[in-house]
Order: sequence, then structure tokens, then C-alpha cells
Amino acid sequence: MARIEGIDLPNQKRVVIGLTYIYGIGPKAASDIVAKAGIPLAKRVHELSEDEVGKIKKIIDTDYTVEGALRSKVQLDMKRLVDTNSYRGSRHRRGLPARGQRTKTNARTRKGRRVTVAGKKTAPSKG
Repeated sequence: MARIEGIDLPNQKRVVIGLTYIYGIGPKAASDIVAKAGIPLAKRVHELSEDEVGKIKKIIDTDYTVEGALRSKVQLDMKRLVDTNSYRGSRHRRGLPARGQRTKTNARTRKGRRVTVAGKKTAPSKG
């Protein structure tokens, strides 16, 4: 099992797919890394030699921000927006979508489960 950036890559998957398990590496970046390292696209993770794993690690270290460093950068960027009282920062603070999506319907991922609010009670009618 290849271990890159603290992540165990799944053995039976192709290297291009396995690299996407690392936070900050998507399909395009993964295919670029594999091409730079000179590894065939059909190769599986368990077929990688130590040299090939070393090449991949070196390319990722020099060219990409991944895992912990990327997570902390994203958190610092959000904190900066919140501290400057920008509109996007206020949306992050309130847990709402920050990029103009509608919130009357949908947006459940950001807002969480629905909270039902009871309707206004009316006095019984005389009649």
C-alpha cells in the first residue's frame, strides 16, 4: 500500500484515481502528476515501485499544496473574510451559502436539518 502525504492509497485502483484520495488533488492534477512522473496510466497502486512512489511524492511536495497545509490555508482565508466583516465573511459566520445560491429552498447542506416553527395560534371563534 502506497502512503503519500499521510494518506494510504487504495491498492486495487489505478494510480490516477488513487491520487485523488489526497485532499487538494483532483482528477486533472492527478493525471498531470502521473504524466510528469512517467508512469503508465493503466498502472495500479500496488504495482508501483519505491522509486515511482518517491517521484510522485517529490512532484507533490514541490508543485502542490495538499492535506494539512491546504486545509489550514482555507481556514485562514475564511477567518480573514470573517475578520474584515465582508459579506462573504458574514455568510461563513452564519453558516449560509457564500456564493449567491438561493436559500428559500435548498441550501440544506449549509443550513442543516429543517427546524419546524409552529404557526401562530388564534383564539377560538365564537359562533
